[in-house]
Amino acid sequence: MSDAPAPTPLDVNTPAMRAIAANDPGRALEILKRAISLDPKNLGAWLNYAGLLRRSGQADAALDAVNHALDVEPRSFHGLLMKGSILDSQGDTPAAGRVYAVALVFAPPEAELDPPTRTALARAQAVYSKYMDDFTSAMWETVEAKSPAASRQERKRFDHFVNVITGKAKVFQSQPSDFHFPGLPSIEFYDDSLFPWMPEVEGFFEAILDEVQQELARGQEAFSPYVQLPMGVPVDQWADLNHSQTWTTLALKSRGKVVAENADRFPKTLEALDLLPQPVVPNRSPVAVLSALKPHTRIPPHHGVSNTRLVFHLPLIVPDHCGFRVGSETRPWVPGKAWVFDDTIEHEAWNNSDQLRVILLTDVRNPYVTQYEHDLYGEVLAAIDEFHNEAAEYTEAL
Repeated sequence: MSDAPAPTPLDVNTPAMRAIAANDPGRALEILKRAISLDPKNLGAWLNYAGLLRRSGQADAALDAVNHALDVEPRSFHGLLMKGSILDSQGDTPAAGRVYAVALVFAPPEAELDPPTRTALARAQAVYSKYMDDFTSAMWETVEAKSPAASRQERKRFDHFVNVITGKAKVFQSQPSDFHFPGLPSIEFYDDSLFPWMPEVEGFFEAILDEVQQELARGQEAFSPYVQLPMGVPVDQWADLNHSQTWTTLALKSRGKVVAENADRFPKTLEALDLLPQPVVPNRSPVAVLSALKPHTRIPPHHGVSNTRLVFHLPLIVPDHCGFRVGSETRPWVPGKAWVFDDTIEHEAWNNSDQLRVILLTDVRNPYVTQYEHDLYGEVLAAIDEFHNEAAEYTEAL
């Protein structure tokens, strides 16, 4: 009886590679079978075994072997690439496309790949692209067939759904920077039908625009920087706009009260604002401003404070090359056409023109917040403010 140690998987796998190099696939297959029997978790042996089976024309056996390899390491780029290639060669484009999709996620930089693997990767990208084109067309055909029966809002939601499942759009959720009220939907732009007062407010457009133009003719002294972070606070994405005249506002309502020094110059604007159902939070809201964005200025992606209220925009002065994005939806501003959106979803704005852009901006009540919730929310925030004021006084007293 021999006392020699049992061969390791490496002892067996290395001769298999030599047999492959010597163009002796039959011997290599036998050696690899032995390697796998010694260690069923030997990923390299399974991949080499699958590759040899494929080259010998045994596609089904190769697919079974590569599935064993992926059972050992489901994220194996080479395993996924080989499986997709086998399915591709069998004419199963949908299955190949799905596998290639995963392989592309785990693909290393092309510079790290040898030429044959680069070629296989290029094929994977081409097949996946065709798979997604075919898949997208099939989804839109299904939706289009039912579109005559859909309401505007139903069609919009399904369009977004198809864009998400086909990778054309991301899903953005409400992410309030301060106060997240549970159970409220994440809707980027709200449907106008939820706000029956909107047409009447839009009817004030010409009067509001006239007041704004008169104000601008006097200069912009009443406008102040929108972003005014105190010292010691991280500026992050606001570095370019902090205390800057490139994005300024003129306050019409602040901390729930009309700004007296500006009220006389904007009677029609304030009359229009009175038509809106605005949230009432002591010393916090409603807030209403004229927002002026100077040429070639971009407001970076950011999130609002609380999802218990929404934000209303009425575009007033909008040159070309201005835009606004909330989540996955981008819209151009149209003077006089209002919208309501959830500003706790990531949003950004830009003015790529050579002229000033001005909009009316204010908060409105979220229609999904009940009266009880609205009132108690206001009391809770008032209690927060009172608590912190008392805490500040106590700290100073120390």
